[in-house]
Parts: sequence; C-alpha cells; structure tokens
Amino acid sequence: MATDPLTTAERGEVLLEAHDLARHFDVSKPWLNRVLERSDKLTLKAVDGVSFAIRRGETLALVGESGCGKSTVARLIVGLYGLTRGRLLFDGEDISDLVNRSGKQAAAVRKRFQMIFQDPYASLNPLWRVGTIIGEPLRVFRPDMSASQRRTRVGELLEQVGLSAPDANRYPHEFSGGQRQRISIARALANEPEFMICDEPTSALDVSVQAQILNLMRDLQQQYGLTYLFISHDMAVVKHMADRIAVMYLGHIAEIAPAEQLFATPRHPYSQMLLAAVPTLTGTGKRRGVIEGEVPNPVHPPSGCAFHPRCPHADARCARETPTLIAHSDSSEVACHAVEEGRI
Repeated sequence: MATDPLTTAERGEVLLEAHDLARHFDVSKPWLNRVLERSDKLTLKAVDGVSFAIRRGETLALVGESGCGKSTVARLIVGLYGLTRGRLLFDGEDISDLVNRSGKQAAAVRKRFQMIFQDPYASLNPLWRVGTIIGEPLRVFRPDMSASQRRTRVGELLEQVGLSAPDANRYPHEFSGGQRQRISIARALANEPEFMICDEPTSALDVSVQAQILNLMRDLQQQYGLTYLFISHDMAVVKHMADRIAVMYLGHIAEIAPAEQLFATPRHPYSQMLLAAVPTLTGTGKRRGVIEGEVPNPVHPPSGCAFHPRCPHADARCARETPTLIAHSDSSEVACHAVEEGRI
C-alpha cells in the first residue's frame, strides 16, 4: 500500500505535498514517418508516480543518476511543465493547474517560491545589467515599488550574497561562475520567497566555490527560514545540505529517509549502490563499490521494479510487480519487495 506523503512529516508544518506526480512526454517520430515505417507512438515517462512532503524550514534533497527525473520534478512544482497526473499542494492550496494559470492568480502563488538553475552562465540574460536581472521579479511582483526603491533593494540583495551594490551596473559576463550563481541567488531572494528549488546549483562550479555557495545558502536558510528542495547527484554536497533525502530511479522514488540515517544504513539496494560508490578518506586503498549495469531506456522501461535488472536481490516478483513506498518504523520509506519481505 502506498504511503501518504504526509506521514513522512514527523513534526512541523508541511509546506509542499506531492501526490502521485507524473509527467509523460510524446517522443514519437512525426506522423508521416510512423505511417511509412509502421511504427507506434513512443512515450517517455520522465516522472511516474512520485510522492513526498516537505516541512516548512527543512531541506529535502532529491538525488539519483542523470536522467532519473529530478529536474522534471522541479519543473512540475514551479509550473514550467504541466502534470500528466497527480496533485501538488503548496501550503494547503492545490497548485496542480499552475501551468494554466495567468495574471494575478498565478502571480499570487509564484511569488512565494523561486528556482535556482544549474548553469549560472545560461540562466542570466547576457544583455541585461545585473541590477535589471535582480530587479525584474520586483518589477513584476511588486509593482507598488518605485524605481529608486527597487535600486535600493537590489543593492541590499547584492550585499547579502557577498557582492557589492555597485555591481548592479555590470553585465553577467564580467563575473566568475561563483559570482554569477550569487547573482542568481540574489534574484531568487528578491521577493522574499518561502520555498526555493535548487536544481544542481553548484555542479558547474569549482569545488572551492561550491563550498562558499553552499555555506551562503545555509546561512540564508537560517536567516529567512527558507524551505529547500535541493536537487543533486553529488552525495557529498547532499550530506552537507539535507535534512532528509529522497532517492530517485527512472522516474520513481526508491527511498526516503533522514539524511544521517540514509548515509549510515541505506535500505534500498540502489541507495546502497550509490553510497558504496562514494569515495571516503577512511576507504583509501580499498576497492570502491561500482554501480553495475546501465540505467534502462526510459522509453522502454523494465516491467515490475525498474531497478530489478541491476539488483542483486531481484526475484520473479520484482520483475512482475512495481513496488510502492512503504513506511518503516525507522522513519524511512522504501519501495522494494526484498526489503518488504525481509530478504535484505
């Protein structure tokens, strides 16, 4: 029986709830090609039945290999993609139809959350000065502010993220990658949002710069009481940032658990393989675990459990039945027949 995502919130107010989220894309060839080649329509199930809840003020990390559907989940939440099925609740309000809303109705919801994108080189308009970039959300969502008030606010935001107010007159190409990501964070903070989605915010940065950005994000979270959905494939970064971790595989969530618990005792075989591959200082000279096999083609996913072709514990039931998230007494939720049956 699938777990209601509300049961994952042990204490504290739930800010975001995702119920059975799905997003399918038509990746078929053009109609004429299909007729001539006698081929069928093809559907890519990027996200297929994802449920979770995020408490106000916490950081939930979404991890997994590239192509597992992490970024698609982010785009579903902010309304960049429409839902194929499922429901999204933000602070109790149903925002499942956000992609179809317009005008004041959409603005009232959108100003409460923001997104930081992966590439600080592509996410900033190269033709706009930094002051215009950061001030644009204020112009759209705070039309009551005068131009001078916006300039003052932009200067304050730049100083908050470790830059200076005069930087507002410069263009994005005049900054380093880390500085550009600071500008992206300042833009995201402009409307004083409650919830921020961070889609691989440090993956394009050098390691030393990554640490600075992560520390900045943690400081801002404490200062403003922000709630984060933090998307990453870097387990070291996730360990530094997350309160809880949701492990995704091929459009499904395999396991959700408190961060310390997941790193200490992962239960799902895929979580175990992910963590076994992470290098550690104590493991110097030892053979690291290898994530065996390859991620199946999402257009033609395996039957049953999507992970069963790579799983050392798979049996006939795994190949036949799709597992659902089941809550356990240790505060984890695991979608695995072998865990459910006590075989691992």
